[in-house]
Amino acid sequence: MIIENLAYVETIDNEKLQQFMGKVLTDFGGAASAVLVYIGDKLRLYKAMADFGKPMTSKELANRTGTSERYIREWLANQAAGGYLVYDSNSQRYTLPVEHAQALVNENSPAYIAGGFQVMMSLFRDEPKFLDVFKTGKGIAWGDHDKDLFEGTERFFRPGYAANLVSSWIPALDNGKVEQNLKREVGLKVADIGCGHGISTILMAKAYPNCKFYGFDNHPSSIEYAKKRAKEEGLDEDRIQFEVASSTNYSAPKKDA
Repeated sequence: MIIENLAYVETIDNEKLQQFMGKVLTDFGGAASAVLVYIGDKLRLYKAMADFGKPMTSKELANRTGTSERYIREWLANQAAGGYLVYDSNSQRYTLPVEHAQALVNENSPAYIAGGFQVMMSLFRDEPKFLDVFKTGKGIAWGDHDKDLFEGTERFFRPGYAANLVSSWIPALDNGKVEQNLKREVGLKVADIGCGHGISTILMAKAYPNCKFYGFDNHPSSIEYAKKRAKEEGLDEDRIQFEVASSTNYSAPKKDA
């Protein structure tokens, strides 16, 4: 193929073009399927399949989740085509492999990634805001994003924090000296700046009871969530404290705190 204009003549490499078109089509499929993975998470379709523990038909899944069989049938077909589910054409039943359930259902698994799809959905919803900042050069405050970003971020990162923060990440700091201080020193004060929903702050407060932890974030709703979560975990304000503040303007703890 040859493209001509007044400035130049360029030969198009058809093989490269076809390779690129293949990539684009793959991205199309992934983007469309991401919405359906989000739906499977929100409607607890994956969980229903994991709890059932054996292959299911579209009717069985619809009945167990209170959804429309017609739409569930299409959802299952998409998920099987994308490799998320396994389809048996003889029985016309679908299976969620146990390995896939670790990523899509088991919130305590380090492989759990359902929150990532929630983050992706928030980005699509915020598209008008992105268009505006590309034109103006302004930023978007964290709190101005769609709420799925806050919830999805917590769900996406929490498994990694739970599996690694106290067991391997903190012990690796400064050849273990940071953890030694956290365990040994009574009254040590630790600030978690940009704490979000406070997951990492709470994990550290539970692991190192001799210290007091302070979580700062400029998003009021996240701080309220963190306070509620800390109470649920049995941590009162003598162990952990959350406050709305920016990374450059937060209150230092009092000496007798």
